[in-house]
Amino acid sequence: MADQGVSNERKRELEQMDPFQEALVKGLTYVSENRKQLMLILGGVVVVFVVFSIIMFNFKQSELKASQMVARAGAAYAESIAKDQDPQKGFEAVKDKFEAVFDEYANTSAGRMALVTYAKICFDAKEYDKAYALYSDALEALGNEAGMENFLLSALGNLAQLKKEPEKAKDYYLRIEKGASNLLKDEARFALALIYEAENDMEASLKMYEKIVKEDGDSLYKAIAESRVRGI
Repeated sequence: MADQGVSNERKRELEQMDPFQEALVKGLTYVSENRKQLMLILGGVVVVFVVFSIIMFNFKQSELKASQMVARAGAAYAESIAKDQDPQKGFEAVKDKFEAVFDEYANTSAGRMALVTYAKICFDAKEYDKAYALYSDALEALGNEAGMENFLLSALGNLAQLKKEPEKAKDYYLRIEKGASNLLKDEARFALALIYEAENDMEASLKMYEKIVKEDGDSLYKAIAESRVRGI
């Protein structure tokens, strides 16, 4: 009888589900009762995944095509320069190729970097207005990337001077001079010193020379700045 009692008790224990089993049964019951709704949700997730995959694939394809187009344009420019040694002819040879990149792939990384490449080509060809516009677009697109902002500001300052717009040039150079990065800061200070000197603002000019001497110890402009500070 004792054995029979133990068996009955064990039987009752086995009939009782543990928490895991109970949760599993409830889950299966929920799926069964809400199958249609769950299938719709799952279908939506699949659609989102497929759309995302297509977008990523197209993005990669666009980057690849843009890179190839920029590379071909660069090769065509190099070939033209090697043949004619004429930046203007080189510009004419590739201007349509670069414009095609901007028309089709302006929002790709390759397309944004092509702004800088093409701007330099325009600069060398003395197409200063075109170079200025391209560098301005590049500053807007790439200005937050490390090392790019001061480079682009310096290029725009130089172009503004070539275009005889000293006030614009000062604005660009001052952004470098007051910025956190030291890249091209001595060059910007030297350019500012010359502009102030041309405006007969000798106090402001001297201040820029002094900064080069004190803060830009290894600058190429240090010897000139020292002579200006000494009044030579």
